[in-house]
Amino acid sequence: MSTVGLVLHRERAQARDLARDLAAWLGARGHEVRLPKADAEIADLPALGVDERDLGPGLDLALSLGGDGTMLRTTELVAPHDVPVLGVNVGQLGYLTDVEPADARAAVERFLAGEGSIERRMLLAVRVEPVEGEPSEHLALNEVVLEKTPMGHTVRVAVFVDGEFFTTYQADGLIVATPTGSTAYAFSARGPIVAPTHRAQLLTPVSPHMLFDRTLVFEPEAALRLEVEGHRPASLSVDGRPLAELHEGDVVTCTAAEHTARLVRFGPHDFLQILKTKFGLSDR
Repeated sequence: MSTVGLVLHRERAQARDLARDLAAWLGARGHEVRLPKADAEIADLPALGVDERDLGPGLDLALSLGGDGTMLRTTELVAPHDVPVLGVNVGQLGYLTDVEPADARAAVERFLAGEGSIERRMLLAVRVEPVEGEPSEHLALNEVVLEKTPMGHTVRVAVFVDGEFFTTYQADGLIVATPTGSTAYAFSARGPIVAPTHRAQLLTPVSPHMLFDRTLVFEPEAALRLEVEGHRPASLSVDGRPLAELHEGDVVTCTAAEHTARLVRFGPHDFLQILKTKFGLSDR
C-alpha cells in the first residue's frame, strides 16, 4: 500500500470537497493519507493531520489540490524528500497543474500502477543571513524577491556573483527567478521567458533607477549574494510568501538546490500551448 499526501487551497470549497473525496477513496483501498494539520482542519479531516515537517518523509505521492500557488507550497513541503507531486487544477488554468478534478482518481491509479513520467524542475536554495537573528534556509520553485516596503522608496541591493562584486542596484526590487518562475513576477518586470525544464538563474531588476535594466542569466550553480545597503529596508518574499523585512547588512544568497521539484506528467506537458492559451496567441 502507498502513502499519499494531500495539500489543498484553503480558500476554495472545491478543493476541500475534493480532499475529503480522495481521502475516503484512498483510505478504502488501504492507502495511508496525510495532510498538513491546517489543511486537515479546514477539510474536516483532523485525524489525518500531521506537522508540516512530518508530511514528506515516506510519501509515495503528494497531491496538490488548487492552482499554481498550492503547487508551490506542496513542492516546498515535499521536495527535500524527493516526493513526486501531481497537480490537480482547482481554479484557473495554471502553468504547473496537470490534471482536472474529475480525472484525479484515475490519475492517482495510473501513477500508483507505474504509469506517467517525472518532470524535474530546478529549485533555488535560499539562505537568509540577517545581521541580527538566526539564519534561515528555504526552497523556491519560482523566485526570490527583495523589494521596497509598501510605504518605502527604492531599495539599494549590492550583488555579488561567486564572491565577486558586480554592482549595486537602486530599484523598486530585485528578482532571482528559476526558469519555472520566468513566467511569474519576473515576466511582469520584462524578464525573458525560459523553457521550464532549463536550469539557470535569472536576475531581473524591478523598475530600476539606473541605466542598466536588463535581466542577467547565470549558471544554476552560481552563488548570487544580495546584500541590503543604506537605511531603507527591503521586503523579502519567496514564491510569493512574505518572509521578513531586511535591513542594512542583511544578506540573501541563492543557488541551485540539491533537490529538484518532481512533477508527475501523463504525456507531454505542452508549455508552448499553455503560453498561447494564457496570452491569447494565434495558432496561425
